[in-house]
Amino acid sequence: MTTKVKDKLKDKRLNLADLPGINFSHIKNLTDDTRIIQHAIFNIPNRKEGYCLDDNARALLLFVLACKQSHNIETQLQLLHIYVSFIHYMQTGTGEFKNFMSYTKDVEEKRGSEDSFGRTIMALGFLMNEGPSNMFSKTAAVIFSKAYRHINNLVSIRGIANAIIGVCQFVKYNYPDDVKRELVIKLSDKMVNMYKQNRSDNWHWFEPVLTYDNAILPLALLNAYEIAGDESYLDIAFEAMTFLESKVYYNGVLSPIGNNGWCEQGKKTHAKFDQQGIDAMAMVLYYRQAYRITRDENYLSQMYLCYQWFLGKNELGLSLYDASTGGCADGLHSTEISLNQGAESTLAYWISHMVVAAELKS
Repeated sequence: MTTKVKDKLKDKRLNLADLPGINFSHIKNLTDDTRIIQHAIFNIPNRKEGYCLDDNARALLLFVLACKQSHNIETQLQLLHIYVSFIHYMQTGTGEFKNFMSYTKDVEEKRGSEDSFGRTIMALGFLMNEGPSNMFSKTAAVIFSKAYRHINNLVSIRGIANAIIGVCQFVKYNYPDDVKRELVIKLSDKMVNMYKQNRSDNWHWFEPVLTYDNAILPLALLNAYEIAGDESYLDIAFEAMTFLESKVYYNGVLSPIGNNGWCEQGKKTHAKFDQQGIDAMAMVLYYRQAYRITRDENYLSQMYLCYQWFLGKNELGLSLYDASTGGCADGLHSTEISLNQGAESTLAYWISHMVVAAELKS
């Protein structure tokens, strides 16, 4: 974290009263009896696009956090049941997961992406460790155990990063677990090797390009450090995050890497739009973990600032969160926000909200 960034972020505190009230109306509208719909036309569920495992894993994570804060409100428990049931249904006989399902419940693929696999492992880890009941934890453990043998074979860095976080949660749930701890080390060493292969004097990152969900990568190493105690994980996480910060803060506000071109190594400029909510969410999660490890309150300031990206502290000064629906715009374009409120962006907002609210209440 550079001095310049620190100075810009001083006194960026929030109060609990500054946060919008809980409104899961849009999430409920997107959710039918078996899963959450992937896309929306404005705030109307787009049933033509069907469902994906990624969003149901994110929804599962959200309602683990929500149930923890609300002390298990019945409607939230019902939604939790729906999402974990869908994940169980999408698991194959070999323990992998299919990702996409049509609205007519057709599933044609043999297996989904490694990224969706990793996000599911992450969500299951949180359900095991922080779930609202022992039965939820045991259900997550059964699904996790069936998928376990595939985790060490992951090669996608985001799949690896999300899986690390999930396995770390399992270790906390089943502490001590030396076998799972060794898996955390193996996966983290893969990330370290990727970092060393791509790092240069002017490029401190795991890949030759900054794309989406970037902060999830250093976040994974912070989680690994907590379990394995390897200082190199901490050093790389902080160095990589300092580099990312140099690319995504402008005039004191968060400006995530745009997906309309990304940020490639060796290029002097990078895409500033279209910015996505999952990037702001990953930053929120990273700063919470960095604060928990270091107790440096500068990280709380940064966490609050990244959360406020959703509420209008962004380059256009426009709120992506829509209090009238409880939904979140799919992205920030160069002149306006997207009018669509899909599952990914809405879940990214509410996960960020829950994380920030929990810290403000603590």
